[in-house]
Amino acid sequence: MPSALPIADPAPEDGALPSTVAEGAEQRELGVYLHVPYCRVRCGYCDFNTYTADEVRGVKRSDFADQAIAELDLAARVLDAAGLPPRAASTVFLGGGTPTILPPADLARMIGAVRDRFGLAPDAEVTTESNPDSIDAAGLAALADAGVTRVSFGMQSAVPHVLRTLERTHDPENVARRVAEARAAGLAVSLDLIYGTPGESPDDWEASLAAALAERPDHVSAYALIVEEGTKLARQIARGEVPPVDDDLHAAAYEAADARLTAAGYHWYEVSNWATAPEQRSRHNRAYWTGQDWWGVGPGAHSHVGGVRWWNVKHPHAYAQRVGAGVSPAAGRETLDAETRRVERVLLETRLREGLDRELLTPSGRHAVAGLLADELIEPAAAFAGRIVLTLRGRLLADAVVRRLLPD
Repeated sequence: MPSALPIADPAPEDGALPSTVAEGAEQRELGVYLHVPYCRVRCGYCDFNTYTADEVRGVKRSDFADQAIAELDLAARVLDAAGLPPRAASTVFLGGGTPTILPPADLARMIGAVRDRFGLAPDAEVTTESNPDSIDAAGLAALADAGVTRVSFGMQSAVPHVLRTLERTHDPENVARRVAEARAAGLAVSLDLIYGTPGESPDDWEASLAAALAERPDHVSAYALIVEEGTKLARQIARGEVPPVDDDLHAAAYEAADARLTAAGYHWYEVSNWATAPEQRSRHNRAYWTGQDWWGVGPGAHSHVGGVRWWNVKHPHAYAQRVGAGVSPAAGRETLDAETRRVERVLLETRLREGLDRELLTPSGRHAVAGLLADELIEPAAAFAGRIVLTLRGRLLADAVVRRLLPD
């Protein structure tokens, strides 16, 4: 099952936020995340809050859009009562799970509810995730008509035996079909890849990179496979049924990805993300990385507004009961103090291409900069200009860099 929720303070049943969240809100963007928790099958490596049909007895998937809209009604009331100024949503992201397991009409209703409650900025980025086998040309066209501007396909690999290990069920050839159909609908396209799957060879990874680049997506995400505790894949590795993850192969795969993508005209803007141009970067994800405001709708979804963070109950049945009763689905929340917010900025902004403002570091953190330069982990010119920007070697060791910037 998905990992447990964090332990924190109770959340009020009415969802009320303190008036302090309105401070500086005019300078922050508002995003909306819509978490559709359903998948046709659960992949063995996945630790997300997702459920297959036989895991949600008593809850109908067809009711989810109404439940999400009920939470959007709550969000509008709570933000208004806290004194936040009206802000049109600058980004909307339908994630999961597999959002496109729902009918396009349901997704359109959810997007329409965001538009009705908050408005959509004229240049709003509206993204949906999709598996290549969970949508077709008509569905993509319908989503484009509903306001979707961008689709992120879970390609993961182009190699059948790697997909089998990951328990991905789509036909690799469907990726090309879906990309062409998304283009015909006027949508920007992102492809998600995973490297380091047990049994994946360097040639396998090169084949997946070549297949992805052949489609000329606007954006590529490439993530190292993380074996999460409690997943089926973790149990398979523990039993010796599949080989463990090899960190050296991870590093080589990342270097291969960066080299191939850079040569093809893509530019990294976050450690795991590349885009053909600045306007093709994921604005919604950037909102997470830079501490903007977002309301997360759905089971297990996380939200952040003005330094207050909360998360919803995880199971779809519990979620349905709470929104049906007109109370907040939040399971817990925390108010971030200034030091926590500083630490989180260091953790996240160090991973960005524009880097981290050196002024966010403590004296001991600034003292570490010379060593990072000597180890060729950060860019010298940027450091002399007051910013911490990772080199390629630094991106491979990003977590270690952060640990040195945040000494005990």
